[in-house]
Amino acid sequence: MESIKPTLELWLQNMSLSDYWVENLSTFIIVVALFLVAVLINYITKKIILAVIVKITERSKTNWDDIMLKRKVFSRLSQVVPLIFIFIGIPHLFESTPGFIVFIQKSLYIYIIFWSTLIIDALLKSLNEIYENYDSSNERPIKGYIQVVQIIIYLMTFLLMLAVVLNKPIGYVLAGLGTLTAVFMLVFKDSLLGLTAGIQMSINKMVRIGDWISIPSQNADGTVIEITLNTVKVQNWDNTITTVPAYSLVSGSFQNWRGMEESGGRRIKRSILIDQTSIKFCDDAMLERFQKIDRLKEYVNSALKEIKEYNENNITNQDMPINGRRLTNIGTFRQYIREYLLHHPEVNKELTVMVRQLQPTEKGIPLELYFFSKEKRWAFYEGIQSDIFDHLLSAIHQFELRVFQEPTGYDMQGMAKFSNKRE
Repeated sequence: MESIKPTLELWLQNMSLSDYWVENLSTFIIVVALFLVAVLINYITKKIILAVIVKITERSKTNWDDIMLKRKVFSRLSQVVPLIFIFIGIPHLFESTPGFIVFIQKSLYIYIIFWSTLIIDALLKSLNEIYENYDSSNERPIKGYIQVVQIIIYLMTFLLMLAVVLNKPIGYVLAGLGTLTAVFMLVFKDSLLGLTAGIQMSINKMVRIGDWISIPSQNADGTVIEITLNTVKVQNWDNTITTVPAYSLVSGSFQNWRGMEESGGRRIKRSILIDQTSIKFCDDAMLERFQKIDRLKEYVNSALKEIKEYNENNITNQDMPINGRRLTNIGTFRQYIREYLLHHPEVNKELTVMVRQLQPTEKGIPLELYFFSKEKRWAFYEGIQSDIFDHLLSAIHQFELRVFQEPTGYDMQGMAKFSNKRE
């Protein structure tokens, strides 16, 4: 393709113009024409071609093209088309001015590299968003890996631009940057640690989006909402956001409640402290009262029959309650709790249901309940747990037991009134 400028200069010379005006006027006309053609191409690309792509995207049933449109992949592509036209056309229009051609081409080359980087960046973000629509994205998020690729792309963009400005091959620039390796290692230390942690978490399935995790050292207790190259975002139960370094999950310790959520229930493990001085053998009045309790009737009758047979065969003096076997109020209350839990609609009977005594302490005997709630959502779980203990704390007086409690001002006031009456 022959240059247009000599033809234009010849035409201007035929108009009896001086060499000065021929040179400058021809350059001006070519630049304006090139600019107008670029504007026309830009208009066609954006207003016609891009509009057609938008229409096609809106009518399609897939969502990947909608995501790419939202991320401005097609819009950024339209920016490159006029630049490529100018880049190709410049050498043919300005063959007589090689210095000007080199300057313009370098500028356009840098600009094309810049917009190409933005296009690749938009494509990578689109890829991540498309992947997040699949269920597997929660178990194996790729956002951290996408960020690694983005860092590499940005670094290569910088090196390419530097190579264009210096007019040196990319290999030469890379060799010159070898001495700055230590600096890059320092700058990207968190990114490298985060990448390593991300790979370990992904392979070992330590944490994924949607998991409930607790990290006391970071004051984080909530749901994982995002996993990136450097950080893990946790939305706490008060809706605050805690950002935790990704490598701290690997180097430190944290609690993942996923196993509980995937199981058949959420554990409840809590004790009722029994005043030891209220524990005693059951008398006839208590046993008669217990036989009227639906959850205890069968147990009491069976236990009394077994105890009577044992004592008649093994005990000679049954006048003393300490001789032989007897029902106690705490043992009967323990059995009542177990029956109550086994008949509760919100308790998972397929998992462990246990009521046990722990070692006595200065605050009484802990009667520990160990069972699982069917409901795993926090608010509902707490409601079920509270309802169960509300009932048990109210029922404990039927067994003539007392809950241990530190003396309060009310207790001191009562003792003072009793002392005054005695005086």
